[in-house]
Amino acid sequence: MTAVEAPRRTRILALASGGGHWQQLMEMRPAFEGCEVTYATTLAGLPEEFGASPAVIVPDFSRSDLWRLPLVGWRIGGALRRCRPDIVISTGALPGVTALALGKLFGARTIWVDSVANAEEMSLSGKMARRVADLWLSQWPHVAEESGAGYFGAVL
Repeated sequence: MTAVEAPRRTRILALASGGGHWQQLMEMRPAFEGCEVTYATTLAGLPEEFGASPAVIVPDFSRSDLWRLPLVGWRIGGALRRCRPDIVISTGALPGVTALALGKLFGARTIWVDSVANAEEMSLSGKMARRVADLWLSQWPHVAEESGAGYFGAVL
């Protein structure tokens, strides 16, 4: 008699910058049920505050300090090497785009959910994420229609 192995759970790296991006990611947690999730954010203490574990902290950066990209990439790459995700999902911002781009190199499927705060147009990070996201979403139907993104409702 041979032992039957349990199917491997889907592994997810869920990354968002602090603030509203993180809160929206936390609202999505029920969708991750049954998956092995590693969370990543830019503000120390947030994962503990939301009970999101395991978690890693990655440096934040924006287009005004792109010089931080190598450090951010190194830290996100380390998280990707450790968790080997099947899926990388982000609600923003630029560290999330970095995670999606690096996640593609690791063979992960990638999902971008643009912040609900971007009610008039897709965010700059969202526009960048389009190039590396397998599923590219807006939380506003008119923004989705104008940008070509998908729309499946709002997180909030």
